[in-house]
Amino acid sequence: MSKSQHGDRYVEGMATRRSVLGDAHVDRAEAAKTEFDTPFQELITEAAWSHVWSRPNITRRERSMITIALLAALKQDEEVAMHIRASVNTGATRDDIREALLHVAIYAGVPAANHAMKIARKTFDEIDAQAG
Repeated sequence: MSKSQHGDRYVEGMATRRSVLGDAHVDRAEAAKTEFDTPFQELITEAAWSHVWSRPNITRRERSMITIALLAALKQDEEVAMHIRASVNTGATRDDIREALLHVAIYAGVPAANHAMKIARKTFDEIDAQAG
């Protein structure tokens, strides 16, 4: 589907997705998509990035914290790291992320939070190394 054939939700979702994840990440994802997974990419762009992330009711900082906590509880390691990297664009601080992971420890289990803390430390180290 060409860009001109996408609806308003897709366009809004793509703008939010780029704002949160960064152009480089989205460009890599777009370049890697295939005929098989294009419908999935369109779904997450419209559903997650437009219907949810673009809502005005809570801030992107808050959404970032919620998302990281949920992904940590679900043990979605790559997604945890991706959303921690995205926190530089959402305003969620390292203190915010630590607090979210403390909630994970209590409500989803210490092992899940412990593992997510390791991912967070590694991801912060990578961010710091790139910043230089």
